Amino acid sequence: MNPGQTIYERLGESAGLRSIIETFYGKVVQEPLLAPLFPEDIQPVIERQHQFLTQFFGGPTLYSDLHGHPMMRARHMRFPVTNERADAWLACMNAALQENEVEDELREFVIARLRGPAYHFVNTP
Repeated sequence: MNPGQTIYERLGESAGLRSIIETFYGKVVQEPLLAPLFPEDIQPVIERQHQFLTQFFGGPTLYSDLHGHPMMRARHMRFPVTNERADAWLACMNAALQENEVEDELREFVIARLRGPAYHFVNTP
């Protein structure tokens, strides 16, 4: 492992990240706490998540280039995000990382990196 690599590179760049995200949303749409928050056509959500996580994990600035500043908390305010939903979101991501055989140390780092934003979006008791 090259210590100079970004998380994006360590996750397999675009193809690796896309696989994780597709696995993740396969779990999200089956999760009773999360599924009602998402549209029936999940593909545009997958695409935006790929753009955002590419940028968030040190890859190209796809999200900002296409949509401007991420402002993720503001973009999520219209959804009732609870601590339980944040927990479920992180659990789905953790499972997707495991299913995509991301090494434990990297998986734990990714989940820790996503934990802050996940709970920052909480807007409903």
